[in-house]
Amino acid sequence: MMVSYLKSKIHRAIVTQSDIHYEGSLGIDENLMKAAGMREFEKVEIYNVSNGERFSTYLIKEEAGSGQIGVYGAAAHKAKPGDVIIITSYCLLTEEEVEFHLPKIVLLDGNNKIKLVKN
Repeated sequence: MMVSYLKSKIHRAIVTQSDIHYEGSLGIDENLMKAAGMREFEKVEIYNVSNGERFSTYLIKEEAGSGQIGVYGAAAHKAKPGDVIIITSYCLLTEEEVEFHLPKIVLLDGNNKIKLVKN
């Protein structure tokens, strides 16, 4: 049996831009994606701490080191610049893998810079 578990999380990212007319979905600074073990086009779940919205989408890369978190297309109706969001990805594990699995957690400061990486 396979069980769905948290793979990684970027905690308390600040949305820096949103655009409903942009082709794409959730853009994340490439360095933050790498720190969290997330990849371009990976499905993610987003939890908006500022307004309670929850939505799923896929990732696209923003410029490395930019601190950019962009919400695009239809998802832009769910988050605006300044909103605090949590970005999560999940994986399927076997019962044997669950015992040894630790998710990667990336904690950010108020400028989308990494404070701490846990796993």
